[in-house]
Amino acid sequence: MHPVEALLVPVGRLLRKRRPDEAASIANAPELATGDRITLTSPAFGDGEVVPAKHCGQFIGEDVSPALAWSALPEGTQGLVFVLEDLDNPGATPGIHTIAAFRPIESALPEGALTPDDPRFRFVPNHRRQAKYVGPRPLPGHGTHRYRFHLYALDIDVDFTEVADTQAVPSVLAGHVLASGTLTGTRTT
Repeated sequence: MHPVEALLVPVGRLLRKRRPDEAASIANAPELATGDRITLTSPAFGDGEVVPAKHCGQFIGEDVSPALAWSALPEGTQGLVFVLEDLDNPGATPGIHTIAAFRPIESALPEGALTPDDPRFRFVPNHRRQAKYVGPRPLPGHGTHRYRFHLYALDIDVDFTEVADTQAVPSVLAGHVLASGTLTGTRTT
């Protein structure tokens, strides 16, 4: 364990019972509701399994996005939005680590693809003003966190250049979601 993480363990233990209501997940935003599903998978981990360290954040891994694959997208799909959300952070709502928009490409993203250096991806800054893939990194001592990877198929190619933060994303996507899918990984420190 990194020395900085060791310093945070008492805080994590103190906040161990503090978790947001899962109903506040971005997946439950009425603007993103759809009955059509996408199957989202990763060769790095299965649904409900531990996210490998390589794909985790600071002091755990290298913030390398995992390879992702998805089932056939609905006809008319013009854009995709990827979201990585921490369902168990000690805040009032689940924490958004990453939001990225991109045009439909094949049926997969290779490992490490989600980078701000790649012009195909447009990121919305998270609460720490990071506009990039930010991997799982639970508060040390807080217990197991569930990380939900989301994929939304849209009937538009969304432009996030005017979107200031993650809170505005559901309203920008309202009425444009054709299908969605999730994959959940876990991580404990």
